[in-house]
Amino acid sequence: MLAACQTTGGLHATAHSPYAPAGPSALRNSVDGLLVGHRLMAAGEYELALKAYYRAAAQQGMNADILSALGSANLKLGHLGQAERLLRLAVKEDQKFPAAWNNLGVVLMEKGQTGEAMRVFRTAYALDSGESDSIRDNLRLAIAKTKKISYAAPNHNNFALVRRGSGEYLLLSTP
Repeated sequence: MLAACQTTGGLHATAHSPYAPAGPSALRNSVDGLLVGHRLMAAGEYELALKAYYRAAAQQGMNADILSALGSANLKLGHLGQAERLLRLAVKEDQKFPAAWNNLGVVLMEKGQTGEAMRVFRTAYALDSGESDSIRDNLRLAIAKTKKISYAAPNHNNFALVRRGSGEYLLLSTP
């Protein structure tokens, strides 16, 4: 009976123990989830980046950087509705964040909303002071697409006007 009161060392983790470690979590010294997510995005691993961004949100809380990163990952995955919602939250959180404005513009372009996308790209370009080539290129593309929009269907028929007598004209269609 006295043996039960003595410390025997119990089941604790040693260097070669099959048991889970006890004590403080090793996650306190882990790499920032936002940084990991950015690296995964650069590597084209968008699903994994999204998970890393969610981990960063759990550790740091939602802020404009994380909202923008989540929106960008969703954009790359083709989840345009989620991307737009997250990026709108990011620019609402930090209205002077050019990357979030730019990515919101990309989402709007993908959704065919070129007029609003052009306005958003102009905001991003102004906030960035014209330093980013990608924002400038996106703005140029949005402006070009806006100018190409036609409200009437294009006319692909070729017509010829032929004079018949005095004051009479005949409209002929040529193939």
